Amino acid sequence: MGVVSEREPAANLTRRRFIIGGLGLAGAAAAAGAAYAVLPPRYTRWVGTSPEPFIPDAPEGRIRLETVRSEARGRDVGLFTAVPAGHGDGAGLPVVVVLHGASATSADYQSFGLGRFLTAAVDAGAEPFVLAGADGGLLRWEPDPAGGDDPRQMVLEEMPEWLAERGFDAGRRALWGWSMGGYGVLGVAESDPTWARAVAAFSPAIARGDAVFGGVDALAGQPLGIWCGTDDGFYDDVQALVAALPEPPEIASYGPGAHTRVYWNDQTVDAFTFLASYLG
Repeated sequence: MGVVSEREPAANLTRRRFIIGGLGLAGAAAAAGAAYAVLPPRYTRWVGTSPEPFIPDAPEGRIRLETVRSEARGRDVGLFTAVPAGHGDGAGLPVVVVLHGASATSADYQSFGLGRFLTAAVDAGAEPFVLAGADGGLLRWEPDPAGGDDPRQMVLEEMPEWLAERGFDAGRRALWGWSMGGYGVLGVAESDPTWARAVAAFSPAIARGDAVFGGVDALAGQPLGIWCGTDDGFYDDVQALVAALPEPPEIASYGPGAHTRVYWNDQTVDAFTFLASYLG
């Protein structure tokens, strides 16, 4: 099963400062070297920084960060799981699979407050589910053209196995992602329209001409929610994608906000409630 870190709930974490602007992304890219060259130039269109994004004052349940072997990616990856407080080890619960953005990994999810958002959504009336996410690198959740690394295959084929091994209901699953991960969940849903019961995309990092625009017909009948801030550098392209869909998404939410955790955190409980409604 790999290395397991079982994390105790933090006592007083209710709000936390994150800086996720262009400097953070550039620094991450420099650290990884040439492998990051697959990122398109538009990822530099990060808008500002994020002072103190909201994190709900709700307890964490069971949080785990493991290291597992991904044959699809040809490497070990981090695997994060979170169970809402009061639901033990999450046995039998459905799962929302998380696809991270370009400046994050699964090791960041606890500090982002995802376990707290999960409990807050359940406390507000959403049916309980588990959050689970593995490291996808910076390939936009697509296969590396050079071969040897396929984060999309990891999601489609390996994630259900890992979820079932941990006692979750791997047959009931949904997708959620932001930025590069927002692009990723759309690509996964287009490649296999039956894989997820519902899809939520925050500020998908897309541009006209991307592969997801060519595959939108596969999203017909897919319960879909899309959120994007009106000050986001991708706002116009997200609107173009919504207009290109074969049918309107169930949720198309636009409001004040940029490409930051401040905006995403303000939408998270709503997105979790939407996804949970399809996991019963």
